[in-house]
Amino acid sequence: MVVDEADDGLSESVRRSLAATVYARPTSLALGALTGVFATAIAAYITSLPILAYGYILLCLIALGRATAAYGLASGHAGRSTRMLEVIYEIGALSYALVLGTIAAITMLYEVHRAVEVLMVSSALGYGIGICARNAGRPALAMGQLVLVCAPIMASCLAMGSLVYFVLFVNILLLLPAMASITFNVFMVLRDSITSAKTNAQLAAQMQDLARTDVVTGLANRAGLNHAMTEKMKAIADDAQLALIWLDLDKFKEVNDLLGHPVGDEVLRKVADRLLDVCPPDAQANSAVVARFGGDEFIIFTPIENRQHAEQIASEIHAEIMRPMRIGAERIEVRTSIGVAITPDEGRDIDTLMQCADQALYHAKSAGRAQTCFFAPSMTRDLVRRREVEEELRAAILADQLSVFFQPIIDLETGKIRCFEALVRWFHPEKGQVPPDEFIPIAEESGLILTLGNWITVQAAKAAAQWPDDVSIAVNLSPMQIRAPGATLGIINALRAAKLDPSRLILEVTESLFLEDDAATTDFIEDLSARGVRFALDDFGTGYSSLGYIHRYPFSKIKIDRSFVSGDNAGVKSRAIIRAVAEMGKQLDMEIVAEGLETAGQIEWIKQAGCTMGQGYHFSPAAPADQAEILLAQDRGQEFGQSEFETALKQLRA
Repeated sequence: MVVDEADDGLSESVRRSLAATVYARPTSLALGALTGVFATAIAAYITSLPILAYGYILLCLIALGRATAAYGLASGHAGRSTRMLEVIYEIGALSYALVLGTIAAITMLYEVHRAVEVLMVSSALGYGIGICARNAGRPALAMGQLVLVCAPIMASCLAMGSLVYFVLFVNILLLLPAMASITFNVFMVLRDSITSAKTNAQLAAQMQDLARTDVVTGLANRAGLNHAMTEKMKAIADDAQLALIWLDLDKFKEVNDLLGHPVGDEVLRKVADRLLDVCPPDAQANSAVVARFGGDEFIIFTPIENRQHAEQIASEIHAEIMRPMRIGAERIEVRTSIGVAITPDEGRDIDTLMQCADQALYHAKSAGRAQTCFFAPSMTRDLVRRREVEEELRAAILADQLSVFFQPIIDLETGKIRCFEALVRWFHPEKGQVPPDEFIPIAEESGLILTLGNWITVQAAKAAAQWPDDVSIAVNLSPMQIRAPGATLGIINALRAAKLDPSRLILEVTESLFLEDDAATTDFIEDLSARGVRFALDDFGTGYSSLGYIHRYPFSKIKIDRSFVSGDNAGVKSRAIIRAVAEMGKQLDMEIVAEGLETAGQIEWIKQAGCTMGQGYHFSPAAPADQAEILLAQDRGQEFGQSEFETALKQLRA
């Protein structure tokens, strides 16, 4: 192959692009070759010289080979065939130029018909000049063709010896540097244009890659994920299965808040590396797509064999992410909730698939986090129901459709009411009473619990202000309420508005509040405790039941969950646990309240176990404020008709 000295220093891609300009538009090459062949045919016919006839045949063969090679190169063949076609083309180009120039020189030496001589010389020189412009992308090849077509003619000019031919020789001699200058100028223009285009294309590709790449983890970002998923969906067969696995790191915000964003970013990078280990991407069509969807959410879009395969991948993800990370001096443990949707079962388009995976992730988080949920059609119905309840709850708060009921807590020694627990009730104008266990979780997830909780505290404090001074009011608090800005101020304002002594307010919290080492929780409890507000640990025994909470925080009361008293698991073991807790409460001077008391027999053994207070349906269900006052009046021996009291209690239990 001819090596272009002018190409030195060029990148391989630019060199290939310049070479491609030579093989582009093979039609123009074929037309140029035909003009030379046609002129030679006319010359051979007019002169009847055998040598010209032989030249015509040779020229035809060369032209045919060149045209074939040019069309083959233009069609984009690859590998060895491309290399061979280039060699054929270049040898043919140089051979064609030499043969055409030689035929023109023969017509001069044989002094044939002047018109034939002019035809052949002009055809040869015209071909050489035209080929310089056409093949400027390969200047060495272009100039080689021009030199080979001119050299025989120039030699004939010298051989003829006349002044006219000498002048023609000089003109052709001057033509060579002139065409060389033009050819190299065209080459540089082509080179600069192609280089610029290549650079711009590379910059555009780099910008596109940057736009589709997450800067923290190096994974695909949301735009890159969408592009990769679209391409993969186009490439797969209709019956192929793909799993969209959506991950949300549990409580990742705490890492940023406690350890700083640099540590948080490093955690994200390590999570990304572990996901790549589970689903390593490669250049194959069936590789997985791993992306950071945003914040602490990641998505894996991967081919699977069946649902069990997807379950295996999800299990491996959990195992990888749960492995402790060492970042500097910090040992960090991360958990993740996962939602999975599978195509084509859950959908054949990206939007539907992502909606299904998102709903599955929502259920995984709602069910306690750190677990995997696969999409099921019932999730859509549940989501619609939850959104409906949320909207109606907002309207109910504004329309004052909620009420606060009060359930008495009884001193088991004296039988007197010592406290009431405030419980919210929702009476829907069309659906009737909505169970608290249906709307309270939705209120917590939507943030409505902040408004609702403050309202309950205000109403409870106002009601308690009308009761005897020795009767307290207990209010349940959500962890979200406690961590909200201004939580302490909300409680203080409620007490001030009701003019209620802080010592008569008992705030009940569950063990889930202390799973996170939150400074806001500690400040909240310490601040209100210093003002006289008391705290109770609610539902003790159903969570992590760490004695560290009791030791660290100033609880005055522990409430044993009803499952130990009247649940399916109540029995010898649960009684032993209650006795142990009661003994601990006695030593720590804490009240022990047993919930869920329904029978006299339960009350008897609860007293024997050491519990000091009881609460349950046996004493009274939750009652509205006016009926709670009736219970108090009867309890205090005030003049109050026994039949009227029994009627009120019967209405409550109904």
